[in-house]
Amino acid sequence: MSGALKVIKTVKLDGAVYASPIAVDGVMVVATENDSVYGFDARGNQLWHVSVSTPSPAYERPCGNIDPLGITGTPVYSAQTGEVYLAAEHGRTVGHDLIALDLHTGKVRWRKDIDLPGPTPAAMQQRGALAISGGRVWVSFGAEFGDCSNYKGRVVGVRLDGTGDPVMFDPSTRRQGGIWNPAGPTVDAAGHLYVVSANGSSFPGAAYDHTNSVLELSSSGKLLDSFAPTDWAQNNEGDVGLGSQGVALVGTKWALLGGKSGPVYVLRQGHLGGIGGQVSATDVCLPYGGAAVDGSVVYLPCTDGLRAVRVDSAGHLHVLWHASGQIAGSPVVGGGRVWALDQSGGVLHALDPATGQTLQQVSVGETSRFATPAIYGSLVLVPTLTGMAYVRTS
Repeated sequence: MSGALKVIKTVKLDGAVYASPIAVDGVMVVATENDSVYGFDARGNQLWHVSVSTPSPAYERPCGNIDPLGITGTPVYSAQTGEVYLAAEHGRTVGHDLIALDLHTGKVRWRKDIDLPGPTPAAMQQRGALAISGGRVWVSFGAEFGDCSNYKGRVVGVRLDGTGDPVMFDPSTRRQGGIWNPAGPTVDAAGHLYVVSANGSSFPGAAYDHTNSVLELSSSGKLLDSFAPTDWAQNNEGDVGLGSQGVALVGTKWALLGGKSGPVYVLRQGHLGGIGGQVSATDVCLPYGGAAVDGSVVYLPCTDGLRAVRVDSAGHLHVLWHASGQIAGSPVVGGGRVWALDQSGGVLHALDPATGQTLQQVSVGETSRFATPAIYGSLVLVPTLTGMAYVRTS
């Protein structure tokens, strides 16, 4: 991609867009916090619109910072079924449904309640992107902003056709341990899921409970392996540590992530190492959101500005560059550029992947903290708090 960036269309929708748009077979799918889902073509013409539920207003929930709360996690598409899957929170009796839509018409194929026994549905928030593995759609849950009430980190898997009982994995034996980062589960070549649980309720002196951890799950939701920093319990006590970034897989050998308070860890795929089992730990930054990977280089959404790091053959990190402190959004890579947002200014930046310098930029409107662009050919689709911006480069 080269040339000046231009917003060719701004689409105003019926609610804020926190999820990333997805683009498949000429259809741009975007979901709002008003529990609406839209399909557009590459020129911004509406193909279809469906209201899947009524969102939950803030007064129905014990805490939180999204009002109303509808569809927050990025949907996922299955070429096997031709369906788009999304998780929607509904109001009145607060709860969560997994819904399958036809890609080309928006018709609801099926829906399923995914509030399983244990935590209070009104205290749970579905923020992570959905994933597909093992013939199931996987949905991760954390807490509302404020970590209030009876919530519990959880991953729920539902068959692609919606039949049968959901399967689930809970990291914590009691409460907390939210799996909240917007990147959602990461799927490796074997179909295993890597998820990150945040602070739990086990403090120093208590038994390890798989919170503040990286967890490797089978494609049927069984725990295979885990990693936790040696100070996991202290991190639980201080509400710091892991949880803010999804796992970035580098080739088939390394897994990388940082957190809210400490180093960026490199782990070995298939052998996470248990407590203190990292391959390396480097003080780089505090990443929040999803990282992008290109070969051995990982682009981290650091709170003080995007960074590029390279993982060497021994699993050690080398910082290549540090972008402006305002460019801190979750990045994507495409067209020879790294794309990331200055969320506070509502500006999309196209960065040189070799230097981190801004090559082009364009104002797109106000966005959420974790807004992540999507690339479709020469288009960059940007979710905003009023809808979606179509950005073209030539």
